[in-house]
Amino acid sequence: MNLIIYDIVLLILFLLFISLFLYRNRKNLKRQGLLFLYRTGWGIKLINKIGKKYKKTLNFLSYVSIGIGYLLMIGILYLVGKIVYLYVAYPQIVKTIKVPPIMPLIPYLPQVFRLDFLPPFYFTYWIIILAIIAITHEFSHGIFAALNKVKIKKTGFGFFPFFLPIFLAAFVELDEKQMQKKSKFSQMAVLSAGTFANILTAILFFIIMWLFFSMAFTPAGVVFDEYAYTVVGIAGITSINNITIENATYDKVVKLLNDKGLNKIKTENGSYVATKEFLEKQQNVYNYTFLYYDSPAINAGIEETITEIDGVSITGLEKFQEVLSEYSPGDKIILKTETKEKIKEYEIVLGENPENKTLPYLGVGFADKGTSGIIGKIVNMLSSFKESNIYYKANFAVAWFIYNLLWWLVLISVSVALINMLPVGIFDGGRFFYLTILALTKSKKKAEKSFKFITQFFLFLLLVLIVFWIISFF
Repeated sequence: MNLIIYDIVLLILFLLFISLFLYRNRKNLKRQGLLFLYRTGWGIKLINKIGKKYKKTLNFLSYVSIGIGYLLMIGILYLVGKIVYLYVAYPQIVKTIKVPPIMPLIPYLPQVFRLDFLPPFYFTYWIIILAIIAITHEFSHGIFAALNKVKIKKTGFGFFPFFLPIFLAAFVELDEKQMQKKSKFSQMAVLSAGTFANILTAILFFIIMWLFFSMAFTPAGVVFDEYAYTVVGIAGITSINNITIENATYDKVVKLLNDKGLNKIKTENGSYVATKEFLEKQQNVYNYTFLYYDSPAINAGIEETITEIDGVSITGLEKFQEVLSEYSPGDKIILKTETKEKIKEYEIVLGENPENKTLPYLGVGFADKGTSGIIGKIVNMLSSFKESNIYYKANFAVAWFIYNLLWWLVLISVSVALINMLPVGIFDGGRFFYLTILALTKSKKKAEKSFKFITQFFLFLLLVLIVFWIISFF
């Protein structure tokens, strides 16, 4: 809570500072459509110097930038299609995540919408990340414009009046008449330069994040995903809490369950436990149900993070299995767990492994968190330095704050790069798409029609997303 207070204080101070700055320099403010633009000449000399000094390198990078631009455009087309499919085919996902489909990433968004799978997002993160991404994106446009001898009129930043005076985005204002006279290749190099800079930013800060994580965190336990369970035929259930049941059905079983706590369930093959809530969520799928093994872990109610067994530190899944294998069924162990709130100790008698009664059994399960598909492979690669099911302890107080900042910086850099290559008029990808069609067809009329169609098509998809998002509330 203290961190939130400091963050809000920083937000207030920032608003006061930028309000005073804009008031004193109001002669540089100009309204353009819905935006207020603060025009200045910051960085123009540096941009021109870089663009003229490193011509050979930048000419080569023009090909790389355009190539990445096409890859990003393909990637965002795939992602948009995937999102529309999920909204239409899986409305339960939309009901779970209440964020509007066009909601911008603003401070505290994960906290407000309770998106527990995302780290917290503070104003401090927002302003730092926005500055880094916007400045590198726009300056990259300017550098490649200078390379291609397109005049840079002004630099500055813009914001919506109703967000006044929160910093929204940097801009580099080019001479559009000069820009349109350049070759298609030159224009595409300038247009794709911003997203190219975002990808380079993501790569750079991913490396920094990787190095920081290895220095700032130490493996200090294992996190199990669930108590061990198995699938059981409902017809095979013989008793509930020592009450005999004949010709068991799902309704009969649920009726005999206690509302709170664990219920002892016996079948023809063994003993199990379950809560009433756990069974009700399964809704009698094909006359089978999942039941927890009647294990030491679930009966003791141990927490999700195991840090020690009989004084031996558990630093990973292999260490956990190695230490546990030294015991036998019936042995007593002292198991330590750790949460944000407190450290707990449990005295546990190990059971018999259901698959091999000679082996000790605690009864915790570790899920394979790897995902498949193109997106899954990217996620697996980006998180390769952080092993699943490992509890990492910070070596100093602000380690998680810094790590989450770097994590958001990488994620938003990639997101901005992808979104900017949408083939829609307001994004760099719109003009990029238009020039591509013009180069392929040699027809300005066909290029304009294609550009108009693709823009309208994406507006239609956006409408579909909004409609299904609204339906999710009913």
